[in-house]
Amino acid sequence: MKVIASQIRKGNVVEIDNQLYVVLKAESFFPGKGTPTTQIDMRRLSDGVKTVQRYRTTEQVERAFIETKSHTYLYEDTHGYAFMNMDSYEQVSVPADVIGDQSVYLAENMECQISLYNGVPVAIELPARVVLEVTETEPVTKGQTASSSYKPATLSNGVRTTVPPHISAGTRVVIMTEDGSYVERAKD
Repeated sequence: MKVIASQIRKGNVVEIDNQLYVVLKAESFFPGKGTPTTQIDMRRLSDGVKTVQRYRTTEQVERAFIETKSHTYLYEDTHGYAFMNMDSYEQVSVPADVIGDQSVYLAENMECQISLYNGVPVAIELPARVVLEVTETEPVTKGQTASSSYKPATLSNGVRTTVPPHISAGTRVVIMTEDGSYVERAKD
């Protein structure tokens, strides 16, 4: 199925020269002068080689037919990360390089979208937001009331991020899985 380059998103699988690539990042650039372009960072599925391609935004790209199913995360072992399809109770092992650095956000029973090509996992989409606990942060400095000032914090999964001054250790916060940024204090 051919689509224009500007419609390609992270997690899509494209076919170039009979090779399958999973899209890691897709960015469109619209300069004031010149042709708008889309830069696609991708990883070849056969051997894991990363590459960057640039297309005019209106250029056609072949998108591979991928089956995306909802799976629940179970555990991590030496083969990768085990997920189960809750409809068929079929288990799938997703290699660590498919998940990448987002693996720190995986939690037991977390529902994820796994893209399968001929039954082989090629991409995974975690929930956009997760709730984690702040385990360590600096104390509030008196007079530090500017709304844009953030302080470093360590989360329960070991990830470092920045949080507003009013957040203290033990507070549960909502974090974006894409970049690890603070969103808000958890409502629970």
